[in-house]
Amino acid sequence: MSDTRWSPQVTTPRSPDGESGPADTGARWPLPEETFWSEATDPHGVPPGERTEPQPAVRAERPVITAPAAQPEAQPQPRPQQQAEQPPKRKRDPFLDNVKFILIALVPLGHSLVPTLSADSSRSLYIFIYTFHMPLFVLISGYLSRNFWNSNAKTNKLVDTFLVPYVIVEVGYAALRFALGQKWSLTIIDPAWLNWYLLALLFWRLSTPVWKRMKYPVPVSIAIYLFAGFSQISGDFSMDRFFGLLPFFVIGLVMQPEHFELLNRRWIKIVSVFTVLGAAAVAIYIAPRSPLGPFYYKNSYQDLDLSWYMGLGLRVGLLVCALAMCFAVLALVPRKETWYTDLGTRTLYCYLLHGIPVLIAKDQGWLDFPWLYGPLGVLAITFSSFALAIVLCLPETRTVFKWVLEPRLTWLYRRPSRR
Repeated sequence: MSDTRWSPQVTTPRSPDGESGPADTGARWPLPEETFWSEATDPHGVPPGERTEPQPAVRAERPVITAPAAQPEAQPQPRPQQQAEQPPKRKRDPFLDNVKFILIALVPLGHSLVPTLSADSSRSLYIFIYTFHMPLFVLISGYLSRNFWNSNAKTNKLVDTFLVPYVIVEVGYAALRFALGQKWSLTIIDPAWLNWYLLALLFWRLSTPVWKRMKYPVPVSIAIYLFAGFSQISGDFSMDRFFGLLPFFVIGLVMQPEHFELLNRRWIKIVSVFTVLGAAAVAIYIAPRSPLGPFYYKNSYQDLDLSWYMGLGLRVGLLVCALAMCFAVLALVPRKETWYTDLGTRTLYCYLLHGIPVLIAKDQGWLDFPWLYGPLGVLAITFSSFALAIVLCLPETRTVFKWVLEPRLTWLYRRPSRR
């Protein structure tokens, strides 16, 4: 009996085509499912675990006494790149930034017109603006909230961008009013003046998962909007505005990019021009006799001295008019980059800070000059408000106030698990 330690090494011949595989053993492809190939070693380029068609066995040129084949040395597998090339950073949509700047410029304009509302020209412009500018702002906010819960960073913004600035702004405006000679008044649960939007948007975004699970979120939100008019909802936590503008947020939430593309058609743009002109004509016509309460989207039918059926009809009509104006403005806003596109990326600062100069102007009587009560005054207030919006949306303004309005509270949150 020969010493096996000195026996010549027995090898398994390779197939003629040079590929590795079961040679002259009667085995056929595929191998048993327990055997997995990597994409680097699979001779047919099949992903791991995927079956292939049977392949013919490879015959050796001459019979060889089979013996346990020596295991070849493990070949080093090509490792994937340690760090894959990062995809290019998604570019902001200039269209939405254009819309946001135009809308935010209308906010200080509307607030600046208040002292001159006894003039028909100011009242007409005020009604025209308030018909659509906050509904469209809420609609855009809903559209941008579609994937809000898919990111920890965005979830943290519920505190960073809403709660903390809300408290700071509430205290700041209370101190400003007190410095201007008014009585000290600070109620955190009842937002003062322009601060209502932060709380309302906070609760809208908290409700986002509920709306995304519904089959028919838009009809449900409209039904809630209509029935909310039967109740005298207080302004605590902005609940009155939360229900009054709810359909616009939900409509924005279900909209997709292709819906905005539908508005880019020429015939829709032409219709939009006539829609805006018609809305302006109606605002001029109803201004002398129309109350302003319905355009705030918060008053109950009882507060408006309306019967229930008149109240329902008013809310339905206002919803239709507001949506028509929203889509008309979206169709007419430029879709390419403009000189104000970059300004639209910093609208938060204009919204929260514009109240300071407006409050000072009202207190000092700068908006009470007789010549402001007319078309010329409306033009002067309009140009001044747009100039103020431009200044407050500049990057320098953000640099100065970022630590207050957009604090980085990383120490407040737990680090996400590596899993």
